[in-house]
Amino acid sequence: MKYTGSVIKYGDNVDTDVIIPARYLNTSVPSELAAHCMEDLDKSFVSRVKSGDIIVAGQNFGCGSSREHAPIAIKASGVSLVIAKSFARIFYRNAINIGLAIVECPEAAAEIGEGDEVEADLDSGIIRDLTTGKEYATAPFPEFVQKIIENGGLIASIASGAVK
Repeated sequence: MKYTGSVIKYGDNVDTDVIIPARYLNTSVPSELAAHCMEDLDKSFVSRVKSGDIIVAGQNFGCGSSREHAPIAIKASGVSLVIAKSFARIFYRNAINIGLAIVECPEAAAEIGEGDEVEADLDSGIIRDLTTGKEYATAPFPEFVQKIIENGGLIASIASGAVK
């Protein structure tokens, strides 16, 4: 699994209420959620995010409520990967379950900058900042997690028989 994209960077404790504000939780339509993704934290996010972009963030990304709407909004906005120092555990599970690739790599999260071009090979666990030339090591995704993400989430993976 390889991802290449431009970085949109955030700090610590980005909670689910700013990823997708509660006032938009009356829908679960991915495109509608994406239209309001990050709106209370970064008004420019929706207008500047491009398909394949990568979010890089600090500690405790996705803290707050356990809503699946947050990773759905991120994925539907076009973000291909989230790299953070750490994730709230329920957000981590929800992201994998809906097929959003996320990886913890504290060193990369600290050093990669806004607008950098990044390539992440999650088979080998290597993240490269193509802008600076630096490389970072992280744990490769286990094969079963790769299958879940490739199939678009846990339910799709179970329905296809890829994950049992």
